[in-house]
Amino acid sequence: MFVVTLTYTAPLERIDELIPAHVEWLERNYAAGRFLASGRQVPRTGGVILARASSRETLEAVLAEDPFGRAGVADYQVVEFLATKTAPGLETLESH
Repeated sequence: MFVVTLTYTAPLERIDELIPAHVEWLERNYAAGRFLASGRQVPRTGGVILARASSRETLEAVLAEDPFGRAGVADYQVVEFLATKTAPGLETLESH
């Protein structure tokens, strides 16, 4: 599993212009089972995505399609981790 943090590198006005395309990209990846959760950082300096992928390289290829990255308005940090313990109801996230 991966935690992806996005940091905006452009004014929010530019980010807002790209939100509809970014949301479509998110929806495609939720439908494909890659994304488990996502949202804005507080304060609004970027976002966070909880993702599943077969490898870091696979995830990086998915991230390369994000309209934010394609427009050069966000930087990405990817952290891979193995969930060994979860809250009740989230057992499917655990790595075995």
